[in-house]
Amino acid sequence: MLVVGAGPAGLAAAKAARERGASVTLLDAVDATGGQYWRHLPASRPSANERALHHGWSTYTALHEELDRDPGCEIVLGAQVWAIEQADAAGEAAPVAVHVLVGPPDGTARRGRTFRPDALVLATGAHDRTLPFPGWDLPGVFTAGAAQAFAKGERVALGERVVIAGAGPFLLPVAASVAATGAKVLGVYEASRVSALVKGWLPKPWQLVGAAKKGGELAGYVGTHLRHRIPYVTGRAVVAAHGTDRVEAVTVAEVDADWSPIAGTERRIEVDAVCVSHGFTPRLELPIAAGCDLTPERFVRVDESQATSVPGVYAAGEITGIGGVDAALAEGEIAGHVAAGGSPRDADLAAAVGARRTFTGFAARIEAAHGIRSGWTTWLEDDTVVCRCEEVPYGRLRETREATCASGLRSMKLTTRAGLGICQGRICGRTVEEIVGSPAASVTTDRRPIASPLRLGELAGRDPNTITHRPSEKGHP
Repeated sequence: MLVVGAGPAGLAAAKAARERGASVTLLDAVDATGGQYWRHLPASRPSANERALHHGWSTYTALHEELDRDPGCEIVLGAQVWAIEQADAAGEAAPVAVHVLVGPPDGTARRGRTFRPDALVLATGAHDRTLPFPGWDLPGVFTAGAAQAFAKGERVALGERVVIAGAGPFLLPVAASVAATGAKVLGVYEASRVSALVKGWLPKPWQLVGAAKKGGELAGYVGTHLRHRIPYVTGRAVVAAHGTDRVEAVTVAEVDADWSPIAGTERRIEVDAVCVSHGFTPRLELPIAAGCDLTPERFVRVDESQATSVPGVYAAGEITGIGGVDAALAEGEIAGHVAAGGSPRDADLAAAVGARRTFTGFAARIEAAHGIRSGWTTWLEDDTVVCRCEEVPYGRLRETREATCASGLRSMKLTTRAGLGICQGRICGRTVEEIVGSPAASVTTDRRPIASPLRLGELAGRDPNTITHRPSEKGHP
């Protein structure tokens, strides 16, 4: 069995599969397990108290250590999946062929491997979504995920005075992590108003009983805010950043229920850095390449077994819905167990199935409370860069849309170059789609046949002898 992604969902899937006797290969593109959630210092310079910056650190260490010492689980780090071929194209009985390059991403000697597993679990997670605003391309403007990476993975303070803004519960742990590096967090600005937060989080409160430990985490964040005197303000957004060579100040404005700035409420705050997150975008290129169906909300569609529409391919974690680490762990355990020949109705999965039921409900609550509202485009100016790779401003997109009567996403991309840069629309793709209008289901910025950049020399120099097919053990996948 092959598991792609060594975050919470992938680790849980690998462990569950090994418990059923399956041979497992676990891949991740970076040089450590843990994913974005358990991002930590490298083993060469460990922290004396790593758990201080991580919820559930003991869960991670138990998962990692068990898999690391298990001869039936091969962990391959620095393994970038660059393409997946579907069964017909692969010409094999295996559901898919997974093509991987192993080695430093900026190196010149990456080694190619191809896997044709009996079962595949995709646990590729999600990345930050940041809405553009004037000045967001200045040095010193970070995504909240980048702020977490600097704080947890490097113990680096972004600046002396930091503002954190956007929408969603992720802003709270980011503020805690940034404050722990010694930076002064001047405020956390949540775009959603109190009415939206109440509407999203309070209905059917009994459904949250099983997630009582989340209350403890929230209390911890509240304590951090009080201890560091960090204001938490709702109905406010960073609508502009100012500076010459780097960010020197931001403008924060009150926004209405639709996230349109309210004139006369602007306030300028001097800062060294600003961290912004407006939720997450699931990493869908590999599920799409494998042929998996998506839901109308653009997540991978799965059944009670975490099985996708492609036989032998399973999905778990944030690519099935933004539900947090507990949902990811539960889904990963179910996916690995079933992929290795089990059933979602097996008694030893009862706890995971119950946790999935509780925590996947968070995804709907997060969307209702913090989901992006359409009025955000009103804070854009014509010269605001939308696609940073190709330096495409909002004005060009708007004018092209009007001149072509919004003829379609593909046409807009080819005409303006938006989404055609090195990131292939990962940062600007959903934003471009919203500005242009809803795309056809078959034309989205998530569809990338080549999932990550690679050199033509790496493609041309593929050695057929590097093809790997791990056989089944004990009759399991």
